[in-house]
Amino acid sequence: MNCNVVGSKCYNNEQANCSKYGRLYTWEAAKSACPSGWHLPSDEEWEVLVNSVGGSSTAGTKLKATSDWDKNGNGTDTEGFRALPGGFGFGYGSLSGVFDGVGVTGYWWSVTEFGASEASYHHMYYGANVNSIRNGVKANFLSVRCVKN
Repeated sequence: MNCNVVGSKCYNNEQANCSKYGRLYTWEAAKSACPSGWHLPSDEEWEVLVNSVGGSSTAGTKLKATSDWDKNGNGTDTEGFRALPGGFGFGYGSLSGVFDGVGVTGYWWSVTEFGASEASYHHMYYGANVNSIRNGVKANFLSVRCVKN
C-alpha cells in the first residue's frame, strides 16, 4: 500500500522505500489509507486469511513474498499476498523518527483497538514461518493491507 495520506511516511524518509515496500502509517492514518470500497481489516478478518492458509504456524511461509526478505527468509507466496518486510517507524518518545527492521520484518495494522493508545497488528519475521498478532502503540508507523468491502 503506497497511499500518501497525512500520518504516513516512507521508511527512513526515502521515496525508494515507499516504491519497494509501500508507505508506513500511524494507526489513525491507516484507517483512512484504503481506497473507496476497501477497508482496514479487523483481527477477525486477518484470522480468516491466516486460517485459510493453514493457520498461524504456516501463514508466514505462504503469505511472504518470494524475494526481498533477509537471510533467505522468503516465503512461497502461494496465495499472491506478497507480504514484504517494510519494517516500522517509531512515532513517539525519544525514538520518534527512528526506523528499523526493513528487510527483516513486516507489521500490518488491524482496525481492532486495544485500549486508547494501542491497536492490534500482524507480524511476520524473516527467520520464522509464522504470522503472529500483537498490540502496538497507535503512534508508530506500520504497513497496511486493505480488504475489499
